Amino acid sequence: MDTIFGYPGGAVLPIYDAIFRQNRLRHVLVRQEGGAVHMAEGYARSTGKLGVVLVTSGPGATNAVTGLADALMDSIPILCLTGQVPTHLIGNDAFQEADTTGITRPCTKHNYLVKDVNDLARVMNEAMYVAKSGRPGPIVVDLPKDVLINETYFDNSVPATVRHKTYRPKTKAPAASIKAAVELIRNAKRPLFYCGGGIINSGPRASKLLTEFVQMTDFPITLTLMGLGGFPASDKHFLGMVGMHGTYESNLAMHDCDVMINIGARFDDRVTGLLSKFSPNSQKIHVDIDPSSINKNVRVDLPIIGDCASVLADLIKEWKAVNPKRNAKALAEWWARIEKWRRRDCLRYQKSKTIIKPQYALERLYALTKDRDTYITTEVGQHQMWAAQFLKFEQPNRWMTSGGLGTMGYGFPAAIGVQMAHPKAMVIDVAGEASILMNIQEMSTAVQYRLPVKIFILNNQYMGMVRQWQELLYGGRYSESYTDSLPDFVKLAEAYGGVGLRATKPDEVDDVIKEMLSNDRLTIVDVAVDQTENCFPMIPSGAPHNEMLLGPGDEAETPVSEDGMVLV
Repeated sequence: MDTIFGYPGGAVLPIYDAIFRQNRLRHVLVRQEGGAVHMAEGYARSTGKLGVVLVTSGPGATNAVTGLADALMDSIPILCLTGQVPTHLIGNDAFQEADTTGITRPCTKHNYLVKDVNDLARVMNEAMYVAKSGRPGPIVVDLPKDVLINETYFDNSVPATVRHKTYRPKTKAPAASIKAAVELIRNAKRPLFYCGGGIINSGPRASKLLTEFVQMTDFPITLTLMGLGGFPASDKHFLGMVGMHGTYESNLAMHDCDVMINIGARFDDRVTGLLSKFSPNSQKIHVDIDPSSINKNVRVDLPIIGDCASVLADLIKEWKAVNPKRNAKALAEWWARIEKWRRRDCLRYQKSKTIIKPQYALERLYALTKDRDTYITTEVGQHQMWAAQFLKFEQPNRWMTSGGLGTMGYGFPAAIGVQMAHPKAMVIDVAGEASILMNIQEMSTAVQYRLPVKIFILNNQYMGMVRQWQELLYGGRYSESYTDSLPDFVKLAEAYGGVGLRATKPDEVDDVIKEMLSNDRLTIVDVAVDQTENCFPMIPSGAPHNEMLLGPGDEAETPVSEDGMVLV
């Protein structure tokens, strides 16, 4: 732990006084506590380390709740220290009091209220252990002010990875499960790897082992939104992202496979579509470190509880030991079917010489950054899905986005956290003009710490994903999704001491990207894109995952039901 993202207040002044009197820990002064948690998420997601947040009591803690819920949904290890009123005032509606442990219980992996300073060392060590072990997640430690002003002994020799007295996550899978999995896999005629954020959370070794196993078996693989980068995008086995805005070939392969090898994904509703018609003829293997994820959404045939890297290592070892003969003819036929789906070129779009298509802007961004050490964050909306489709990731920990909670305002503070962790890297937040305004105050943080974060705005003047759904489901009644009072983002960047750039025509896109990349200052690029463009492919909400719309001319095979509309 070397960096803390925080905002001071009366209840945590003892900690801030201690920070003042030391030089080992960096403190990053944020402009709002919600931004602090997203910064810690970006820091953690890009490094594999623990992200640390420090906020005061009452509104300081409640402002952090959205970030904590986001971290819980996406399994990000966060330690959030919150101030609290003195213990004798708890429950008395004291100034800036909130029931932090009660409020955060549903949106944290675990939380603590420390009432005795002598418990503080144990709780801190436990909290760091619980946050990072098993399925990672956010931990809150609520600290009354009278506890903070007292003294206790902290043994630095005690590692943060102490064993918890009851929490003992299982990382090693039983040998029998590994053997059963290899037996299923080797007899598959239409196999598919379906992998998710658990690969990233398990560490770089898991990604290397996954790549080795996929290439060893010669099976196709698809990744979830949170799993992008867990397998090289340039590899021929990769079918692209799966799910609501995933590729045609990946979703059809999911539907038609006979053995699905799920490693570190949780059968999210944005992937499965209509559950009753999800991959109906496949046997399903599910590898997950969290037992509660097994059979929660989809019934599986072979559950394997364990860490992704550990399980992959065992699968590879068993595969080599068995040295199975695969059905080469069936596998060749399966690949031929996949190549036929690929030829549909599902990400094609209508190019224009006069209007900037958002897909084109991202294609050019990728072309001009792919040879750099680049980290991408996103806000939430159409731009997020286009970024997932058109930006390619060869390594893990280079893609930070809000998947489970879908938090607008996540991307920019997350980019600040990434830039703090990787000061020499190129860090770009792909944003929409609506999402970026959610945490625009953190421009001040980026400038204060001289962080050359780049904000690449696809500006269509709409809450694009909202507009898309209103067009498809509500007869084009665009209720409150258009913004007619946007700031001048160029002037806004300059007002904060950054650089502002704008592109309004396709032939300006390369120039503004090159100028953005050439400077070492905080930069906003405002790209005026087609206001009417929708994000395809798309599985209509509530539809089976093999019924995809590939473009604006397609109509859903089945009208969207009331249940489907509820899922939007």
